[in-house]
Amino acid sequence: AARLSCRTEHEPLLPLISQKIHWQPDLCFRPFNYTAAPIIENMGSTVGNSSVVKPSPTAFVGAPMEKGSKASLIKELVALGLLKAVAAPFERVKLLLQNQKDIIKSGRLHKPYNGILHCFATTIRNEGIFSLWRGYTATTMGHVSATVIRFGIFQYTKILDDTQWSYTRLVVSSYVASAATQFLVYPFLYAATRMATDVKTIGSNTGDRQFKSMIDVFRKTLKSDGIIGLYRGFNITLGELVMMGALSKGLNPWKQHYSYILRNNFLSRHMVELGFWISGNMATYPLDTVSRRMMMTSGSGTVKYKSTVHAISQIMKTEGVKTFYNGAGAEIIACAANRATLLLMIYVADVIRAAKEKQY
Repeated sequence: AARLSCRTEHEPLLPLISQKIHWQPDLCFRPFNYTAAPIIENMGSTVGNSSVVKPSPTAFVGAPMEKGSKASLIKELVALGLLKAVAAPFERVKLLLQNQKDIIKSGRLHKPYNGILHCFATTIRNEGIFSLWRGYTATTMGHVSATVIRFGIFQYTKILDDTQWSYTRLVVSSYVASAATQFLVYPFLYAATRMATDVKTIGSNTGDRQFKSMIDVFRKTLKSDGIIGLYRGFNITLGELVMMGALSKGLNPWKQHYSYILRNNFLSRHMVELGFWISGNMATYPLDTVSRRMMMTSGSGTVKYKSTVHAISQIMKTEGVKTFYNGAGAEIIACAANRATLLLMIYVADVIRAAKEKQY
């Protein structure tokens, strides 16, 4: 209780906006990214001489925590949409670099991109600057859906306040919730990948694309491959979830330690969080590459990978290990841009709040 009181002097009981809106460009959400502070129920009541403290199940970390407020959920969704809009150009460049081998095989690209700047310049020159946001709608719908699902799960767990959660049950529930959410939103991530990598045919007079819209992606994929085409690469994504969960659980104590040390230095604390964020993404990036490359084989007429292991072995054999990190630089820039936008949002919110307090 003394340690908890000491902690609450320096930290809010509720998670920060930056903790709730943790953007992951390749996944709808990942478990254990942040550990919410304990929620104290009935703060005025005591049992004996000790306060009643009930930890929030880790399965639902990242869900809206302000009493399940719908207004808070709406604000979070708006902020999430803004963050995704800022990161969308970097996300598309990352996907183009990551899947350029398959784009070349399809005949829509004559030679590989020379780097991030060359990819930006080529895309803008051939398709226009607004094409950098191609696939943004599908990506945002996937992340918004995941956020709403987490909100619904959190609302449900409020009914189970008296349920005794064992550690094993918490861990299992966390990954089941993550897998279920990923399963529901995976088709949106697939559609976003296919639209972002659908470049205009070079040398074509009409500049036709393979897909006209997100609905067109679903329609053509279902026609050629069936429902399985929308979930190609899903298995490796589940492995990515497990790996990210294990990494986050191992790194969280260190991240919280340094965040506490730098609690009075706003910029340094967020730089540390950004470093841990990028480290986690880079550790699981090869798995994301395999997932995206498997998505590209749906409805493409190319040779399908027999399994995840077969995909990994074929990519490594024909293209080398370096291929697994194609587009990683754009991913890092996207993370940095996202964090900068988030800090700007927090600063503007603080300025507005201070102005309102000054009026009263």
